[in-house]
Formats: sequence, C-alpha cells, structure tokens
Amino acid sequence: MNKEKTITVTTKVQSDLKQVWEVWTGPEHIKQWNSPSPDWHTPKAKNDLREKGRFSYRMEAKDGSMGFDFSGTYTKIVPYKHIAYTLDDDRKVSIDFKEMGDTVAITETFEPENENPIDMQRSGWQAILNAFKQYAEKH
Repeated sequence: MNKEKTITVTTKVQSDLKQVWEVWTGPEHIKQWNSPSPDWHTPKAKNDLREKGRFSYRMEAKDGSMGFDFSGTYTKIVPYKHIAYTLDDDRKVSIDFKEMGDTVAITETFEPENENPIDMQRSGWQAILNAFKQYAEKH
C-alpha cells in the first residue's frame, strides 16, 4: 500500500476486543452497522474471514434510489489484531485493532478511488466507522 496515497480513519470503542472483533466480522452484525447515514443500509452481507476468503456487502439507499456491492478478497488475517484485503477494484485496505484497557482502538487505512473527492471518501468511511462504534458499544 502506497502510504502517500492512503486515507486513515480511526475510532476508539468502549468494549472488549473479542466483542469488537465479533461485531466487525459477523455478517448479521455487519448488516446492522455498515452504513454512513440513517438513509442507507446493508440488506446483505457475506463474510468468509480467512486469507483468500471473500466478502461482499450490499449497500443501498433505503429509498431504493441507488446501491452498490462492496466486495473483495482477504489478503491477511491476524485474529483480534489485523485484517487486510483487496477490493474488487484493486484498492488495498488494512484495519488494525489495538486493545487499550477497556477500549479498543481501530485504525482503518485505505487507498482512495478516483471518482469522489478525498474529503468525501474520508468522511464516508469515518461515518461508517462511527456507526460501528455506536453499534458495538451497545452489543
């Protein structure tokens, strides 16, 4: 991953690492938190969490006006610590989980796409990460 051309978003979740990992990787959980705003949702999520395993999340506007598949292949899994994958458009993503007492710090770094402004991509990914934090702290 070219560090000069990446975007990083972070959060800290008040929960234990095992629970954070389960909520991050479980398809039934993913469908509950994977959206940047209340007018979007993820009606379908598949996750084969292993190196060379595939994932696919269907993200849609709740009014049905648009939607897309977010999918790729895992390149590295270190349980409870690190996930790396390549999206179907060849962009690289890495996620690090670090336990800090009763908090888990999550750092997500990704290569941006070329269609939308960097700030828009950063705020969209951060909004999804914030939705994850809110959901994970309740479960």
